[in-house]
Amino acid sequence: MPARRSPARRPTMKDIARRAGVSESAVSFALNDRPGVSEVTRDRVRRVAEQLGWRPSTAARQLSGEGAATVGLVVARPADALGVDSFFLQLISGIQEVLAERHLGLLFQVVEDVDAECAVYRRWWAEHRVDGVLVVDPRVDDPRPGLLDELGLPAVVIGGAPDAPHPGMSTVWADDAGAMAAAVDALYALGHRRIVHIAGLPGLAHTERRIRTLRAEAERRGLPEVRSLTTDYSDAQGAAVTRRLLEGAEPPSALIYDNDVMALAGVAAASELGFSVPGAVSVVAWEDSPLCRMVKPWLSALSRDTVEFGRTAAQELTALLDGGPARTVRVPVPRLIERESTGPCTAEA
Repeated sequence: MPARRSPARRPTMKDIARRAGVSESAVSFALNDRPGVSEVTRDRVRRVAEQLGWRPSTAARQLSGEGAATVGLVVARPADALGVDSFFLQLISGIQEVLAERHLGLLFQVVEDVDAECAVYRRWWAEHRVDGVLVVDPRVDDPRPGLLDELGLPAVVIGGAPDAPHPGMSTVWADDAGAMAAAVDALYALGHRRIVHIAGLPGLAHTERRIRTLRAEAERRGLPEVRSLTTDYSDAQGAAVTRRLLEGAEPPSALIYDNDVMALAGVAAASELGFSVPGAVSVVAWEDSPLCRMVKPWLSALSRDTVEFGRTAAQELTALLDGGPARTVRVPVPRLIERESTGPCTAEA
């Protein structure tokens, strides 16, 4: 058997001091940007550190009170549904771009519910694991902002309301109400009067905003057969709800799905039942993605730059970590891209 290879030795401050011809204390002053050395010495030490590939120890940063160089993200959703949700993949991609530029790590965890998520925050805080957190899926009567405020963990709420009750916490939000109103406007103009919104998880703030907006738009136009049904965001529930609706006595003429995966499953379910899209039923997907253009018909969708959404959230968190004030930042309203899955209503009103 070949001998086990010894792990590579990491460069230390002693190595830098020897190479630069200075004391270890001078190296510490230079690398931690503290007074006590000249600018010439500081520059020489930093050049040598870069040449040797030296990086600060996260454990040492924690012990010195300088932070963990890590931010946290906890998602309380069913793991099987999360695995097919393109929104989170794009969001994390944008977050990671910003964190990589700052040499910050991302500690990611999936849990069953909000209680478990709060327990993770308490553990991370006690163990000094993260310097701040990104909070997703704001909820009605959400306990997380209050807890994070109590712990003193810097946080950015992604998708929160502009009138968030915790002014010390930054919020990055999108106008879900405006996007839903635009979708209803487009379908109404095509003659649709029986519109059903196949929503995501109940209790999420953005789900409730979309449901309220749909209800308000229906009341404004006198449309009693417009309603929302909640699901777990999965393709299985999206297909099951679609079948139940289309097999009813008065099937809807248009369906708005809260993500692309449910919309695709809904189109497949409609086809199995003999309903053509958009001939018999029109379909709109929330969160445009390449999947919407990989099927026939191409799906009309509410589109936004989710990667940029993630970048914005991460930038707001790093600003808090740098000592900046909490802010509320609005990203552009998702816009409706009309493709082949929406068309004039052919059903009787």
